[in-house]
Amino acid sequence: MRRPLLILTAITFLTWVGARITAVALPLVALAETGEAWATGLVGGMSGLPLLTVGWWGRGLRERLVSGRALAVVMLVQVAGLAIVPVAALVGQVGAVSLCASGLVTGVAGALLGPAERALVADLADAGRHGAAAGRGEGAGATAARWLAWQDLAHRVSMIFAPPLGAWLVVAWGAEPLLWCQAAVVLVAAGAMLGVPRADGVRGAGNVERTARALAVLRAHPQVAVGIVAAGVGGVCWFGFSLGLAVLGVEHGMPGALIAAGMSGYGATSVAASLAAPLVVDRLPRLATAVGTWAVLGLSFAALPAVVPSVAGVALVAAVGGLATPFGIAALNALISEQTSGAERRAAFTAETVLHSGGASLGLLVGGAVIGWVGAGPALVATGVVQVAVAVVGMGAARRLRDRSRRAVGPTDALQGRAQVVREGVDAAG
Repeated sequence: MRRPLLILTAITFLTWVGARITAVALPLVALAETGEAWATGLVGGMSGLPLLTVGWWGRGLRERLVSGRALAVVMLVQVAGLAIVPVAALVGQVGAVSLCASGLVTGVAGALLGPAERALVADLADAGRHGAAAGRGEGAGATAARWLAWQDLAHRVSMIFAPPLGAWLVVAWGAEPLLWCQAAVVLVAAGAMLGVPRADGVRGAGNVERTARALAVLRAHPQVAVGIVAAGVGGVCWFGFSLGLAVLGVEHGMPGALIAAGMSGYGATSVAASLAAPLVVDRLPRLATAVGTWAVLGLSFAALPAVVPSVAGVALVAAVGGLATPFGIAALNALISEQTSGAERRAAFTAETVLHSGGASLGLLVGGAVIGWVGAGPALVATGVVQVAVAVVGMGAARRLRDRSRRAVGPTDALQGRAQVVREGVDAAG
């Protein structure tokens, strides 16, 4: 199972690099073709609508996305959406209709692909470890938690070099060729995805599993629910950092400097932490890490106004938050992969994507108004305090859930369960 897992990780890296390069080129094409600044955000805005509603329209589809072949079909839909704008540019018809259509189509594909890829990574890693335990020599060499952490690293590394690469390529090639390149990259990735089987080794969509409702899954797995809610609140509060630092920079007569320093500090340490996360994720306490790291990020948000307008101070404080976040995401992905399987796993990863990424979009939508009402500094402090409060409440809820489960199973069963966990840990360690 190692080869398909490596293919999935490489596909994640290539498609995210292409997406971040496209994010540089697309607004330039929209502005050049329409002459209207408001049109530059249409694709991004429209692509968020399918994500926020995927729990409704995607419920029957995600149970079919259990193999590379099924994911390749979705990627072909994404290619079609990516090609809409460059094709329209060829005929001089780039406008609101083509931009919105591109956003909707790519948004539909993206809302399905992200959770499905993570679920398939977990399925394949589990199958590999079970095969190794059965003596079939199919070991993937790492847990699902570790492979998901490698996938997150591939995502984060693209944040560092892809945007400047996109800016350089815009100058060297122009914006429109880059849009064609992104479509070509996804097309190649779809071809590579055909080599990824189902976790049971069947190359195809196979039988459709039962439908799992996200809310029902979260009720059945309260620890997963606590971790996902904390991540969702973190997504909503992100505007305090991105918009707040941008506004504070303008207020102190240094536009762009503070947000650049904050993003650089956050990005550098988040990539460094992502390098370490796969190595230590199997030793991390799941829920405490998944929830507690958002408290660290919240504290860094709350501390930022105290160091403004120092560029070095902003970079340093933001770096603390960036250092913690990858460990929290790795722990949450591990929690989902270990407590769920099959249709429930795909529903849980979908809920994580909707609440975190959709929450970030919602926060950016209303964040400007919030900052305009209370000010950038107070908004940063407030978003930080909210994240800390959610982490504290989440940990308290997790403790109550743990105590309740212990009382339910009884002391003898709890001791037997603990002994079984120890034995499994020894077996996993070799």
